[in-house]
Amino acid sequence: MPNDDKRVLTINPGSTSTKFGVFRREGPEWTGAIGHRDEELDKFRGMSALAQLEYRAAPLKRALQEAGYDVAQFAAVAGRGGLLPPMECGTYLVDDVMVEELRRARRGEHACNLGAVLALKFARAAGAKAYIVDPVTVDEWQECARVSGLPLITRSPIGHALNTKAVARRFAAEAGRPYAELRLVVVHMGSGITVSAHREGRMIDNNTPQEGPFGPDRTGSLPVQELIKLCCSGAYNAKQLDRMAFGEGGLFAYLGTRDLREVERRVDAGDAEARVVLDAMIYQIAKEAGGMAAVLQGNVDALLLTGGMAHSERMVARLREYLGWIAPMHVYPGEDELRALADGVFRVLDGLEEAKHMQVEAPVAGDGRRRRLVIGLDLE
Repeated sequence: MPNDDKRVLTINPGSTSTKFGVFRREGPEWTGAIGHRDEELDKFRGMSALAQLEYRAAPLKRALQEAGYDVAQFAAVAGRGGLLPPMECGTYLVDDVMVEELRRARRGEHACNLGAVLALKFARAAGAKAYIVDPVTVDEWQECARVSGLPLITRSPIGHALNTKAVARRFAAEAGRPYAELRLVVVHMGSGITVSAHREGRMIDNNTPQEGPFGPDRTGSLPVQELIKLCCSGAYNAKQLDRMAFGEGGLFAYLGTRDLREVERRVDAGDAEARVVLDAMIYQIAKEAGGMAAVLQGNVDALLLTGGMAHSERMVARLREYLGWIAPMHVYPGEDELRALADGVFRVLDGLEEAKHMQVEAPVAGDGRRRRLVIGLDLE
C-alpha cells in the first residue's frame, strides 16, 4: 500500500519566476513562487540557463526552511523538463546524461532547462531521486505533421506538454472515459500558446513556439517573405531578431505590456489599438484550434481551454463564439504543472509506472565508440 506520509517537492522554473510546491498524493500541502526581477536576470543575459542554478536554488532553499521543511522529508524531487531531444511522454529519471544534454543546449536555451538540474540538486541533498515528467519536447506526432514544406527544415514537436497532457487526463477522469478513447483539442494559453490535437491518448500535432498565434510576448507565425526581407535588411542581428520573436513580440510589441489584464483595462477604457490587437490574438488562437479540429477530421469530443489567460472571461466568451460549434468547451483556468509533476512521480513511487531513462549517445573522438557524458556542475 502507498505510504501516505511521502512528500514530493516540485520545481517549475519559468522566464521570470520559479514556482514550487510540496505535494502528498491527495494534493498540494504548500506552494509558492519566487519572482525574478529583470535587473537580476540581466546579469545572466547571453549565458547558459544553467548559470542561474545557484541564483534560483538559494531563495528556494530559504523558502523551504522558513516554511519548516527539511529536505530530508522529501521522497523525491520533480523538475519541469527542458529543451531535450524528442522523447516519449512519461516520468524520467534525472541523471548525468540528461544534465549534460541540458548543458549543451543543442535545442536552445530557456529557463525550463533549469528544472531537472534544480531537482537533482535538491534530491541529492535529500538522498532521493530526481525526475522530470512530460517534458516540453514530448514527441507523439503523426508522421505527416513533421513535413514543413521545405526539405531543409523539419517540423519538430515542442510545447506545453506537461499541462496539456495533465488537463486532458483530468477531463478524461471527470468524463469517466479513458483518455485513450477521447479526441480532444486542448488550448494552453500562457506566456506561450500551445494548441494541440489528441487522439488515442497521444498528442498527434501542435503548433510550436515558432508557429501559430501570437501571445503575450511571442510573435507566432510571421509572413515568411516579409521576415526574409527583415533578416536581410541588416537593420537587426540574429540575437535582436530572436529576442523580438521570443520575448518582445505579440502583445508586448504592439502595446508595451505582457499583462492581459492591463490590455483588457485599456480596452474597457476605450483604447482602440488595444481592442484590435486583443481581438487579433483571440482570432489567431481560434484559427489554430479550428485547424486542430480539422486534424481530428471534425470528430472532436471536447475542446479544453487552460493556462493563465483562461482566467479571462472575455477571452473564454470570444473563443466560445468562434469554436463552440466544434465540440463542448471546458475551461481549466491556470496551469496544473506542479500537480502534474507530483502525480507523475507518485505513479513511479507507487509502482504504477516505471521511470524511463533518456538515451543520448555521443562519439568519442578517435575511436568512434560511445560514452556517457558527465559534467561538473555544483549539485551538492
